[in-house]
Amino acid sequence: MIQSETLELLEWHRLCQHLATFAATKLGATAARHLKIPDSQIQSEQLLEQTKEVYQLETRQTTGLSFEGIQDIGDSLERAERSGVLAGDELLAIATTLAGVRNLRRVIDNQEDLPVLTDLVADLRTYPELEQEIHRCIDERAQVTDRASQKLGEIRTDLRRLRTQITQKLQNILQAKSGAVQEQLITQRGDRFVIPVKAPQKDAIPGIVHDTSTSGATLYVEPHSVVPLGNQLRQIIRREQAEEEAVRRALTEQVAAVKPDLERLLAIATTLDLATARSRYSYWLGANPPRFIQREDREIITLRNLRHPLLVWQQQHEQGQPVVPVDLLISPQIRVVTITGPNTGGKTVTLKTLGLAALMAKVGLFVPAREPVEIPWFDQVLADIGDEQSLQQSLSTFSGHIRRISRILEALGNRESGIENGENLETSTPQSLVLLDEVGAGTDPVEGSALAIALLQYLANHAQLTIATTHFGELKALKYEDDRFENASVEFDESTLSPTYRLLWGIPGRSNALTIALRLGLKPEVVQQAKTQVGEATDEVNQVIAGLEAQRRRQETKAAEAQVLLQQAERLYKEVSAKAASLEERESSLRASQEIAVQQAIAQAKGEIAQVIRRLQKGTPTAQEAQQATNALNQIGQQYQPATPAKPKAGFMPKLGDRVRIPKLGQIADVITAPDEDGELSVRFGLMKMTVKLQDVESLDGQKPEPIVKPKSAPAAVIPPPQSVPEIRTSQNTIDLRGKRVADAEYILDKAISEATSPVWIIHGYGTGKLRQGVHAFLQQHSRVNNYEPAEQADGGSGVTVAYIK
Repeated sequence: MIQSETLELLEWHRLCQHLATFAATKLGATAARHLKIPDSQIQSEQLLEQTKEVYQLETRQTTGLSFEGIQDIGDSLERAERSGVLAGDELLAIATTLAGVRNLRRVIDNQEDLPVLTDLVADLRTYPELEQEIHRCIDERAQVTDRASQKLGEIRTDLRRLRTQITQKLQNILQAKSGAVQEQLITQRGDRFVIPVKAPQKDAIPGIVHDTSTSGATLYVEPHSVVPLGNQLRQIIRREQAEEEAVRRALTEQVAAVKPDLERLLAIATTLDLATARSRYSYWLGANPPRFIQREDREIITLRNLRHPLLVWQQQHEQGQPVVPVDLLISPQIRVVTITGPNTGGKTVTLKTLGLAALMAKVGLFVPAREPVEIPWFDQVLADIGDEQSLQQSLSTFSGHIRRISRILEALGNRESGIENGENLETSTPQSLVLLDEVGAGTDPVEGSALAIALLQYLANHAQLTIATTHFGELKALKYEDDRFENASVEFDESTLSPTYRLLWGIPGRSNALTIALRLGLKPEVVQQAKTQVGEATDEVNQVIAGLEAQRRRQETKAAEAQVLLQQAERLYKEVSAKAASLEERESSLRASQEIAVQQAIAQAKGEIAQVIRRLQKGTPTAQEAQQATNALNQIGQQYQPATPAKPKAGFMPKLGDRVRIPKLGQIADVITAPDEDGELSVRFGLMKMTVKLQDVESLDGQKPEPIVKPKSAPAAVIPPPQSVPEIRTSQNTIDLRGKRVADAEYILDKAISEATSPVWIIHGYGTGKLRQGVHAFLQQHSRVNNYEPAEQADGGSGVTVAYIK
C-alpha cells in the first residue's frame, strides 16, 4: 500500500503520461502509462541497456526506428484461438503488424554493436508466408478478393452477369414506360433492384413496392419481370457470403495455429516501442544514463545539476518558471540527510526530484542530471510528503503523518523479514530510500523534535538513505554526534526576501523569520523583543551560519573562475595538438609521395635498360651497336643517377683578425694571436680573453681547422633522384626573435643558420621595424644565406622572414 502511496505522492503517474506521448503504438503508450517498476537490479540494468542501444541507434540514423503498421492485435488473437472468424480488417491488421515487426528486426540486424536488441529479436518469427496469404485473400479495403478461391471467383462472375441482366431489363422498362416513372433511375432497396414510379400510375408498371418516398408521390417498384432474377441474385449473394466466410475462417485458423509466436512478436514490438519511448523522452529531457553504485564499496552518490522532470515539462509545455537544478553529492557513510530552511525554499521539491530520479533509473530511463550520474539501486522508494489531514477520517496533520510513517516502517520490517527468511534477494544490506517531509511536525515542538530524532536514528540503521526536511533546530546537531548524519539547507536571499532554490551542503539552515518580519513592516520593538526571547546563543549561531554561507559563495565563485581557466587551457591544448597532428600527417604524406616517385623512376630506368639489353640480344652485336648500347646506358645513368654530393670544404687555419666559433662555450670570438706549434691560439669575445685549443674552434660556416678525410664512397647505384620536396615549417626550423635586441638576435641567428640544412623561418614581428631591418642586414652579409624573403601570408606574412641556406 505504501508503495502505491509513494508513487502518488511523487506524481509518478504524470511522468508516465509524459512518457506515453513518446510512444509510437497504442500498445507502447498503454505500457508507458502503466509502467511496471522492476523488482531486481538485473532487470533495471537490462532496461537501461535497451534504452542506451535505442538511443545510440536513433542518434546514428536520421529516421530512427519506425513502428509503421504495428497495431494492437491482442483481441484478434484471442478470438482466433476461440474459433471465432476474424473480419477482413482484423486479418489485414495482423499482416501489417507482421511486416512492421520484420522491418524493425531488419534495421536492428543491420547494426553491429547492439547486442541487447539483437538478442531480443534473434528468435523472432514474422511468418512472411502468412502475411502474403492474407494480402492475397484480403485487399486494402479489407474485402475478400476474387482470387481468394476458385469457387468465389466463379460466384462473383455469376453475380456480375446476373446484375447486368437485371439492369438491362430495368433499363428497357424505363424507356418503354418513361411517362410512368418519376425519373430515369435504377436504384436499390436492400438487395432488390427497383425503379421510381409515380404513385398515380403504379398500375402502369406492375410489381412489388419495396419503399415509398416521404411525400408519398414516388413508389419504388420491383417489376414482376425482374423478381425471379432478384430472387436468384439473393441466393448467389448468400453463396458469396458463405464462401467469403470460409476464406476468412481458413485464414483465422492459420493465425490461431501460430498464436503463441504472434503474442511473443507483439510483446517484443511493445518492448521495443517502450524502449524507444524511454530513449526519446530521455533525449528530450537532456538526461544522461545512470550507473548503479554500491555504497559498500565507498562509492559516492553523484547527481549534479539534477532537475525535476515534471517541472521541465511544465516549463516547456505550460510556460512554467525556469527549473533550478540541485546538486546531490552524498558520501558513502551518510545514511541520513536533514534539510532545513524556510518554507517555499525548495525542500519538498528536492525530495520529489530525488525520488523520481531513483524510480527513473529503476525503469530504464535516463536521469536529468549532468554526467556522471551515479546512484544506488533502491529496492523500495518510500515517502511521506504533504499533509494527510482528513476530516472524514478524523485525522489531524500529525496523525496523518504518523499513520504513513508507520506504514513505511512496516515496509522496512517486511523487507528485513524477507532477508531473514532467505528469500531471493540480491543483498542483505538495507537498500531502501526514505523521503520524509516536515518530520515530527504538527504537534508540540519539544515532543515532535524528540520523536523526529528517534525516528531518524532508527532509519539510519534500517534504510540505505533517508532524506528528511525539518524546521527543528535540534536535528541539526545530529551531524556532530553521528558521522552517518549530514546537514543541508536551502539558500534564502535576504535582500529580496525570496528563496534561490539552491541546496547548500554541510551548512544547516538558519531561521529567517525575524528578518522577514522586520522587512515586511512589523514594528522594530516587537522584533527586538522577539530576539530577546530567542536568546543571544541562537543569534550567534545564525551569525556563524551566515559566515559559512558567505564563505561558501566565495569558494564557489573561485571554483567557477578556475573551471573557466581550465576549459580555456583544454581548448588551447586541443588546438595545438590538432595543428601538430596535421603537420605530422602532412610530412608523412610528402615522404610517401617521394617514395612512390623514387620507385616509379627506378621501374622506368629498369625498363629502359631492359630495352637496351634486348636490342643487344637480337643477333650478333657489332662493335658499333655495342658502342651505341654503352652510350645509351651512360645516358640512362646520367638521367637517373643522383647528383654528386658537394665535397666537404677543405679545412682552414685561423688567422689574426678572423672570427671563429667556440662550440663548447656557444660563443663567437675574434682571433688575436695565430695558432702556435702546440695548436693553441688566443681569442677574445666581449671583454674576455682566453687561450683555446685549435680543435675546439671552427669557422662560422662550420669548417674544422683540420680537413676531415672521409672514406671513399662506393659507386652510386643507378637510381632516380628523389623528387624535390617542398620545405615545411616545423618547430625545429622556426626561430622566434620577438622581444630580442638586435645584438642578441644576431647571435641566435648565427647559431641557427650554421646548424641549419634547410630554410629557416625567422619570426621578428612588425613593431617599429628595427628588429626586421637588423635581421635583414645580418642575413645580407652572412656567408651561408643564399637569399631571403617574406613568408607566406598563412605563415605570418611580412612579420616572418624565410632564409634559404646555401
